[in-house]
Amino acid sequence: MNDNNRHPDAKSAIDAANRLNPELNAFLSVYDEVAPKGEGPLKGMPIAVKDNICTKGRRTTCGSRILGDFEPQYDATAVERLENAGAVIIGKTNMDEFAMGSSNENSAFGPVKNPWDVERVPGGSSGGSAAAVASGIVRAALGSETGGSVRQPASFCGVFGLKPTYGRISRYGLVAFASSLDQIGVFGRSAEDIAAVLTTIAGRDENDATSADVEVPDYVFALGKPIEGKRIGVPRALFGEGLDSDVQSSVETALDGLKSKGAEIVDIELPYSKYAIAVYYIIATAEASSNLARYDGVRYGFRAEDAHELREMYFKTRKEGFGPEVKRRIMLGTYVLSSGYYDAYYAKAQKVRTLLKKDFSTAFQDCDVIATPTSPTTAFRLGEKSDDPLAMYLSDIYTASANLAGIPGLSVPCGTTDDGLPVGLQLLGPNWSEDLLLNIASVYEKAFPVEGEPGIKA
Repeated sequence: MNDNNRHPDAKSAIDAANRLNPELNAFLSVYDEVAPKGEGPLKGMPIAVKDNICTKGRRTTCGSRILGDFEPQYDATAVERLENAGAVIIGKTNMDEFAMGSSNENSAFGPVKNPWDVERVPGGSSGGSAAAVASGIVRAALGSETGGSVRQPASFCGVFGLKPTYGRISRYGLVAFASSLDQIGVFGRSAEDIAAVLTTIAGRDENDATSADVEVPDYVFALGKPIEGKRIGVPRALFGEGLDSDVQSSVETALDGLKSKGAEIVDIELPYSKYAIAVYYIIATAEASSNLARYDGVRYGFRAEDAHELREMYFKTRKEGFGPEVKRRIMLGTYVLSSGYYDAYYAKAQKVRTLLKKDFSTAFQDCDVIATPTSPTTAFRLGEKSDDPLAMYLSDIYTASANLAGIPGLSVPCGTTDDGLPVGLQLLGPNWSEDLLLNIASVYEKAFPVEGEPGIKA
């Protein structure tokens, strides 16, 4: 990846970000530094970083008014490792507030536009990073995932998006939403782009007790190997109501393509996956209710004015600082944790989460990876689902289960619909199988390049 012809230089990327941002609104901050801070395999590679990942002395807003002027005192471990390897962080990308959303319309700084069609959403919550990669401003970007926030926007924007195994990438410096689900993920224009970044940032970090002390392979070296004999499990029962026919057609064509490269397609069952959205929105909101309690106007971030006593200051700060979706999730989470409801909701959700993990363990005895659509639809129009939270939440129906189980997932561009919108194929694997997922993606990518390109590009 140190071949300068593989990616634009930092100055070109910064120029493109400044030129395209008025139309895309993908960046909340664009930097002017072009010189690498370190020497390494990513030297000179421009990378964008989601604005809930800490950058020392540089604004980190989480897409929220309540952190509008917050500047961390340290870099996230992933940022530090990128810069040590020579990558250049060119800016921070727009996102749904505190990573809560599936469309990037919940940002306090306005929605991101999809480079394929600016009247459509890029997906969320990492829509800014997805748009930055899809438009060609950068070849790779960091996002974060709690229930699909890398893979779903990757699908909507026609790029690759990886959610690694929980513990594969340090969460140190990632602003918390739901700590048992949150992860840093990677977007790329190709499987190789993701592999190069993942090799650099993965691995144990003493600053994050949840990071795993598991050997990190050279993911780039793992690419391009034959996939003959690999068993790809397909849970056909999930290909039902709510799945757009053109999305299903593209995914079925992609499965036929993998079969033509020697993979074996087998039917599997994931019986508890139908409960994934319900379980996810209980556990995630409960953890959000706890994590976001720290934003009270006392220590950092926004503080409401004209409050005459402490309780009033708390109330006004949170009322004025948080947007509607964040308030909704805090209230849901507080409710499911409250006395009299904890056992009925939160405790039961954790039990079903365990059953869902067992589903995957059982399925991986019969197959090497699992394939589904990444999202049941292509990118929808701005405002189309804003007044229907449940419809918005169902955008994560194929992705949330991987976060609950902690397994890795990758969205691979697998075609475009008749109206020219990208479709993503999701590959899920056992823990620590990112090399296998990326290899299958690279084989598919080279054999079946996707036609079409964004209308807005660098």
